[in-house]
Amino acid sequence: MKYPIAKPYINKREKQLVLEVLDSGNLSLGPKHKEFEEKFAQKIGTKYACSVSSGTAGLHLAMIAAGIKEGDEVITSPFSFIASSNAVLYVGAKPVFVDIDPTTYNIDVTKIEKKITKKTKAILVVHIFGQATDMDSVLKIAKKYKLKIIEDACESIMAKYDSKNVGTFGESAVFAFYPNKQMTTGEGGMIVTNNKKIYEICCSLKNQGRSPNMQWLDHKYLGYNYRMDEMSAALGIAQLEKLDFMIKERQKICITYNKYFGKYSDLVQIPQVSEDNIHTWFVYVLLIKNKKIKRDEVIKDLYKIEVATKPYLPSIHLFDFYKKIFKYKRGDFPVSESVSDSAIALPLYIGLKEGDIMEIAKKVIEVIKKHDKRI
Repeated sequence: MKYPIAKPYINKREKQLVLEVLDSGNLSLGPKHKEFEEKFAQKIGTKYACSVSSGTAGLHLAMIAAGIKEGDEVITSPFSFIASSNAVLYVGAKPVFVDIDPTTYNIDVTKIEKKITKKTKAILVVHIFGQATDMDSVLKIAKKYKLKIIEDACESIMAKYDSKNVGTFGESAVFAFYPNKQMTTGEGGMIVTNNKKIYEICCSLKNQGRSPNMQWLDHKYLGYNYRMDEMSAALGIAQLEKLDFMIKERQKICITYNKYFGKYSDLVQIPQVSEDNIHTWFVYVLLIKNKKIKRDEVIKDLYKIEVATKPYLPSIHLFDFYKKIFKYKRGDFPVSESVSDSAIALPLYIGLKEGDIMEIAKKVIEVIKKHDKRI
């Protein structure tokens, strides 16, 4: 594939630190994950950070630490990676979906209050694709109804709302470092918080329920093996050192995409960035405007000419087991469904030159035009 959808930016520094860990023989529960946690918390602007094996694991522990339990309801978005709502199910609670804003694709804050019941305990805010949700509105609603806020910032590291980093608004927040993210540890994630009790609970739960002062085979809680290994932490330290550079490079690529696709507003809708936000671009997503065009056929045709693209993202409520459990159907969240049906994520990774970006964009428009003419 000439143009893959994503690839990590790795160089000598990452290899150096990972090799140091391998040479040390201390591959788990060593000093690197603590160093990574401390540096990450400082970067985001929170008191504490707890490294975990994935963003999904982080969301699960954040739910437990928040006291979300069976019978509770958590308001969230149907337009997200499935892990966000699955984490609610893990603790026996119910994800209550609210449709999305048609421009930012984040939760439509004007529709949240209608979904609040006596069972509602929290709002799980998903900052989608690298762009912050309208947090002023969320904070006001949470305060009015005494709800907890947990931020799913897995796609939006260093994204800002009103000059403040995502991950600093809620009781806790979770970041993820899969290889297609703005920074990577291979697999891995991070829970951040300013609450010492939440931090200590998460650190215990990720390590089989042990507390720091307990012996190896003594356990305080029902815990999990959600630890981050030392090699991943070392990779994270190196990635964190160049995070600002990597985000700036992604922003440059997306600006170039916007310049080209902005000329074809009759065919595609480019990503919209709220004036309150700084976008850090997990993915670059176009919407195909002609709803009669079969988006998946466009993706297949682009694959044939070596441009990898993906449908980002399917609406969670239309996955089979969500429909089976909650009786969801098409039409329940029309904005989310409309975006899901027409969204296409383009190649986005450091190393794409302006010529590459223009070639990708040209091919995308050519394929869309071809399908448009067939209708």
